[in-house]
Amino acid sequence: MDLLVESPAGLFCPSGSFHLDPVLPVPRAVITHAHADHARPGSGSYLCTEGSLPLLRRRLGEGAPLQPLACGERLRVGEVNLSLHPAGHVLGSAQVRLERAGEVWVASGDYKREPDPTCAPFEPLRCHAFLTEATFALPIFRWEAPDLVAREILAWWDANRAAGRAAVLYCYALGKAQRLLAELALLTDREVWVHGAIEPFAELYRSAGVSLLPTRLVAETEKGKSFAGQLVLAPPMARGSLWARRLGPREEAFASGHMRVRGLRRRRSFDRGFALSDHADWPGLLRTVRETGAERVFATHGHREPLARALREQGLDARALSAGLGAEQSEEGD
Repeated sequence: MDLLVESPAGLFCPSGSFHLDPVLPVPRAVITHAHADHARPGSGSYLCTEGSLPLLRRRLGEGAPLQPLACGERLRVGEVNLSLHPAGHVLGSAQVRLERAGEVWVASGDYKREPDPTCAPFEPLRCHAFLTEATFALPIFRWEAPDLVAREILAWWDANRAAGRAAVLYCYALGKAQRLLAELALLTDREVWVHGAIEPFAELYRSAGVSLLPTRLVAETEKGKSFAGQLVLAPPMARGSLWARRLGPREEAFASGHMRVRGLRRRRSFDRGFALSDHADWPGLLRTVRETGAERVFATHGHREPLARALREQGLDARALSAGLGAEQSEEGD
């Protein structure tokens, strides 16, 4: 019997009677990270990393039945030894390692291989079967070094300062916004203005010891304030809103791995696009699969069919799953 199988609620471990990042309420859930498409309310209990605990409390509510587990600590669940290991995606993100009778399966959750000052780096794990995300599993997706992207963002901010307009950078409220604030903190000490959806998560990152640029809430300013020369971070949902209009003359950019596709940036009418992703790129996915030594590989969500095909061409037993770790399309973590 496989350690993980597909079910209507998502990936299920029959030997341990729990689901991974279930899409429906279940008796017992193991959560890889705190993005909303992976952590949904309504389940009977949740197992997570200690690093994810504060984020999940905010996401699921103070009364949510959360059980934290230290990274690397083993927990016996039914017939399975379970442990959580860093995934390098966002603060507290984890891979799930399952072992039964000497057989090891690893479910990656969302992950990346590039350095990130806001979370622990990805930990390669040897296993017999590896379930990998495939969000950016096409050869076109290859990331530049994060510090180079941060310097591009700072130069864009400087250009807008000189032109007397705001630089509005749209990014996801949990993970990407804090990563931007941390990467830029290595280059400058300027204050950044933020949307109200970003600040609570920024405070939780600071409480975890992550160094971020100082931030102020746009909503707490007086009417008519000028944002000329300022960098403003906001979630995509705020674009075109009354909140955004109060920022005055501005250029708008988006930070996402999807910005590697220039046509997408044009279709979304952004002035600039910065290809900064919290997911593994094509080389990172292939490298990770090699490092696991897995003979069986399962690709979940994103471009799973191209990845499975490429791995089969390398001689691996690889296939795409119809059920993923979380939603088919992430709204927060690209």
